[in-house]
Amino acid sequence: MRTAASRLLGPRARLRWVHLVLGGALLMPYFLLAQVVVGVGAGRGGFFNSVPLTFASYGLALPLAAGSAVFGLVRPLSAGAVRALCGVPGELLAEGPARSWAARGRTSAWWTLHLGVGAVVSGISLAAPPMAVVLIALPFVSGLRSAELGLGVFSTGAGPYLAPLLGIGLLAGVVLSAAGAGALLARTAPVLLGPTAADRLAAAEERAADLAVRNRLARELHDAVGHALGAVTLQAAAARRVLDHDPGFVREALAAIEETTRRTVGELDAVLGLLRDGDPARADAAPAPTLAADLGALLARTRAAGTAVTDHQDPGPGGNWAQLPAIASREAYRIVQEGLSNALRHGAGPVELRIAVRGAKDGPPRELEITMTNPPGPAAGPRPRTTGGRGLPGAAERAGLLGGRVEAGPHQGLWRLRAVLPLGGGS
Repeated sequence: MRTAASRLLGPRARLRWVHLVLGGALLMPYFLLAQVVVGVGAGRGGFFNSVPLTFASYGLALPLAAGSAVFGLVRPLSAGAVRALCGVPGELLAEGPARSWAARGRTSAWWTLHLGVGAVVSGISLAAPPMAVVLIALPFVSGLRSAELGLGVFSTGAGPYLAPLLGIGLLAGVVLSAAGAGALLARTAPVLLGPTAADRLAAAEERAADLAVRNRLARELHDAVGHALGAVTLQAAAARRVLDHDPGFVREALAAIEETTRRTVGELDAVLGLLRDGDPARADAAPAPTLAADLGALLARTRAAGTAVTDHQDPGPGGNWAQLPAIASREAYRIVQEGLSNALRHGAGPVELRIAVRGAKDGPPRELEITMTNPPGPAAGPRPRTTGGRGLPGAAERAGLLGGRVEAGPHQGLWRLRAVLPLGGGS
C-alpha cells in the first residue's frame, strides 16, 4: 500500500507531474497560433468555446511543435529536463545537440509526445480538481444544489450523497493519469532521447582523441623527466666518487646537472601547462626537442654522465637534420633519448649510436634508421623495478604513429635498439 502511494504521490511522481505541466505550458504558443488559424478557417476569430474547434486547434498545434523540434538545441534542453524531473539516469540520454536527421527526427517525436501528453494532463489537472471539490461538498452545501452548475442529476434524491464518490473518483483519476503519463515519458525518453549510433561513434572518437593526447603527454613526461633524472643521478654519483681527487670533473658534472635540470624544468612546465589548460588542440604545439637542434646537447649530457658514446650520423643529401619532417625529427629524438636512458640505467659499457637516412631519389621510399648498441649490464639476480617499464613501449608507440617499428633485445652479445621511421618519398 505504501509503495503504491509512493509511486502515485511520491517525490518522483510529483516531479514527473511538474514535467508534464511544463510540457503543457510549452504547447500553449503553438496552440494559440493553431487556434487563430482554425478560427479563421471556420469563420470565427479569436477565442471560441466550441469543443470540436478546440480539438482541431490541439491537433494542428502538434505538427507545429514537431516542426520546431528539428533545431539541434531542443535535444539537450529536453534531456536536461528529463534527467532532472523524470529520474532517468544521465547515461541513458544523449549529450549535445542533435546533428543527424535521424537524431532530429527522434527528438521531434519526443517533443511532440511530451507537449501533447503534457497538455492533456495539464488540462485534466486544471479542470478536474475544482469539479471534484464541488461534488464532494454537494451534500453539505445546500446552495450548490440549487446553483446552476449543470449538476441537476445530483441535486435530488440520493444524488447528493453519491456525488462525493464521483468527486473522489475524479481526484483519483487525475493522480492516476499524471502518474501513468509520467511513467510513459520516463520509459520513452531513453528511446527517443538516447544516443544514436552516430552519437556513440562521435563519443568514441572524442574519447580516443583525448586518450591519444593524454598518452602523448605521458610519453613526453616519461621521456624528458626519466632521462633527466637518470642522467643527473649518474652524474652526481660519478662526481661523488672523484670529489677528493678530480675537482675539474666534479665542476663539469655539476654544470651538466645544472643544464639538464634547467632544460627539463622548461619541458615539464610546458607539458603541465597543457594539462592545466585542458586544450587537446594545443598538444601538438607543445615545444619538443628535435634532432637538428638538440641531438648534440643530448649526446654531450650523456657523455658527461660518464658513459662513452660513439655516434655515426648520416642525414642524407644536404647533410643537415633540419631537412627531416618536424614530427619525424621530434619522435626520433625521443627514441634516441630513451635508448640512451636505458643504456645509462642498465648498460655496462660504451654506447654506439648510428642514425642515418636510407633511400634515395628514384629508389625506395626514404626512412630514418636508428641503431644503438651497448654491452648488457651484469645479471645480478632479481632486483626491484624502480621505473614503470614504459620507455620501450612508449618508443614503439612513437614509431607506430609514423608507420614505423622498434625492435629491442639481445643481438650478437650486445643489447640493441633499432628503430625505423618512414620519411616518405625522396627529395
